[in-house]
Amino acid sequence: MNRVRAGLLIIGMVAACCIASAQTGKQGPHLFFTAEKVALLKQRIQADTFIAANWNEILQQADGVVQGGNAKGKIDYLALVYLVTGKKEYAGKIKEYLLQLCSRPSWTDPSMMQRDPPWTSDLGTADNCWVTAIGYDAIRNVLTKEERNIITGGLVRMGILPALNDWIFPEKRIHSLNSMGHNWWSACVGMAGVAALAILEDEPRAAGWVETVNQAMIEWFSFNGDELHFKPRSWDEKGAMYESVNYAAFGVSEYLFFRLAWENTYPGKQAPVIPVLDKVPGYFMHVAYPRTGMLYSLNFGDGGMTAAGERPVKLLYAMGDHHTNNLWYLSQIEKFQHREGLFVNTPIGITYQPDMRKAPAVPDLSTSEIFSTIGWASLRNSWKKDATMLGVKSGYTWNHSHADANSFILFHKGEAIIKDPGNSGYGSDEYADYFFQSQAHNVILFNGQAQPAEQQYYGSPEKGHLSNLLDGGHIKYILSDATGPTSKNFTRNFRHYLWLDKVILVIDDVKTYNTGKFEWLLHPGGDARKTGMDISIQNNNAAVLVRPLFPETLIQTGYNHDFPEKMKLVARTAPQAKDLTKTETYFSIQYPEEVRQTKFVTAIILKDSVNDNNIPQIERITAANYLGLRIRQSGKVTNVYLNLLADGRKMHLNSCNNMGGWDTDAYLLALTWAENKDTGKPEDLQDLFVGYGSYVRKEQQVVYESLSKLSGIVSYGKNNIAAHFSGQPYARIGIFSAREPGAFSLNGKKTVINYQPSLFTFLLKEQ
Repeated sequence: MNRVRAGLLIIGMVAACCIASAQTGKQGPHLFFTAEKVALLKQRIQADTFIAANWNEILQQADGVVQGGNAKGKIDYLALVYLVTGKKEYAGKIKEYLLQLCSRPSWTDPSMMQRDPPWTSDLGTADNCWVTAIGYDAIRNVLTKEERNIITGGLVRMGILPALNDWIFPEKRIHSLNSMGHNWWSACVGMAGVAALAILEDEPRAAGWVETVNQAMIEWFSFNGDELHFKPRSWDEKGAMYESVNYAAFGVSEYLFFRLAWENTYPGKQAPVIPVLDKVPGYFMHVAYPRTGMLYSLNFGDGGMTAAGERPVKLLYAMGDHHTNNLWYLSQIEKFQHREGLFVNTPIGITYQPDMRKAPAVPDLSTSEIFSTIGWASLRNSWKKDATMLGVKSGYTWNHSHADANSFILFHKGEAIIKDPGNSGYGSDEYADYFFQSQAHNVILFNGQAQPAEQQYYGSPEKGHLSNLLDGGHIKYILSDATGPTSKNFTRNFRHYLWLDKVILVIDDVKTYNTGKFEWLLHPGGDARKTGMDISIQNNNAAVLVRPLFPETLIQTGYNHDFPEKMKLVARTAPQAKDLTKTETYFSIQYPEEVRQTKFVTAIILKDSVNDNNIPQIERITAANYLGLRIRQSGKVTNVYLNLLADGRKMHLNSCNNMGGWDTDAYLLALTWAENKDTGKPEDLQDLFVGYGSYVRKEQQVVYESLSKLSGIVSYGKNNIAAHFSGQPYARIGIFSAREPGAFSLNGKKTVINYQPSLFTFLLKEQ
């Protein structure tokens, strides 16, 4: 007989323990495995072979415990299998484990008790609260009064009260949101709340504890940072958390478990309104990289590349956030790809598994997003698998957030082709000495330094910033500013990313207090070698060329000592995050001259395949007051100019310059024509990019006009114009057009224009 069918023969035996009072939640299972959810799961096991197969995996885990295995980490398996099958041997194993667990003298890590003042509640305490709550909720109705007293007494004595005393109650509290308001806070408090919900019928104080947790969580989400101790705001207004993907997923999930249990216990009652929760799934999606194989995510800080926000997204879906984007995200997650998932072969995972048939092939999301508060951004050319995605970071440094202001990660053709090296165990010397520090990231060093090492513990007085995100499809731009975190060494530390089809330009504007040596760090995510003037990186089907262009190029052939003015490529070794006994190679691209101020312009050329020979042609243009490039690719010519007069060297005088025949005060300027119309005439423009400029003129023709310096992209179609601008909350903009366009959009929205011959105006207003 099929094991699934055999397991369902005694369904009627669980009626007493599966019937929950919907209003009070004080009788029968009411946290997660409610009578309604269990009944629905039984139906799905019978009707859906996919659910049935995963149910069998859960059943095997529970059977392994019954047959003599360790119940540790398997209480939720035993609980669900007991509630579905009604077999007492599963309940017996839960009871045996909980009676032993709740008879211990303490659930606190002894090392925590050695702190001053002693910590009586930690993540282990939280985990025991969770385990006891899940198990007790499932078997309460088959326990004797004495057994209930032992379990609830131990839960209160060693779990709930230590947590609430340490983290919440004013009489004994030792923690604050300023000192520990990150993932530990939500775990310790949230799990105490789940435990209190489990014993509402047995403990008169439990309802009050639950409400205390409910209200305290609002403050946790609202914590706005701490200027005195340089602590960051916990949550970005767009749903991101500075601690990286895995800690964000863990931290918010610990609250969402409490919230789901609370909603199941009090159906129909209004839960606290926490607006950022609606934004949380978007954060995990925008930093995700869909690929053939396991989903990747940006792994800045202590994040893992295969970490994912599957757990919070699934919990939010269970509580009514049924946007199809959530289904898309869940469909990208593989079982066991990270340690804290709610995979379909786990008890809560299968109980709350959505119907995935409505999952779209790609999500309904923009291809670029910026999380300004935490200083993360992602830019991609498509949401299809194995596309290209650029991740940029310049935000906080503290706790799990590394000294990586201005760093970036590049995913291409399914691989992290330019990577973040990751992190080792927190107890290793390598974690503090290397993985956390600037040297382990794709940044610029001055005399071997960027951010001070002490920022790991004390934070940075000034955080990094990202701004001016523009996404015009085949042209994208973002500005990254690391001056604040690196201000011990730098007076200017700006990095501009300008993405033009198959070329990503990384433009660094750096200045320091004294003369010294600059170096540009590169951590390849594959086999890397010097090929002429390029560094070629390959990983499976992914390949890119990294080409330094300014202040100098790498030597093409010969020896370094023959060309002392050229950039020098130095290979360095560093520990591997996954195995500290092994090393890996990264590169330092060094400018040999000692200077105080310079510009690095580096091209990352995206190859369509390892053997792609259709490589864009890039020419250097030099002049007294500007640097330039001419890029030929895909039948187009793009001239890019960097205005050396616009790098802060002037105060009240504007940075007026003529670059290649174009009058402008822009810091950056890029103009694109069809290759057969490379005339430099405004009427032949296909694309215009202005970076931090207020005007562009060609002879007597105004091409772009604004009273303030803005950043913008203008793309000219056959009968339409699409513009993207940022930089000020209110600005009147004029742009050139040889004829009145049939349609005009500004930042993705159709916009009314005031057309005048050759020039038309429109308003940029803060939305």
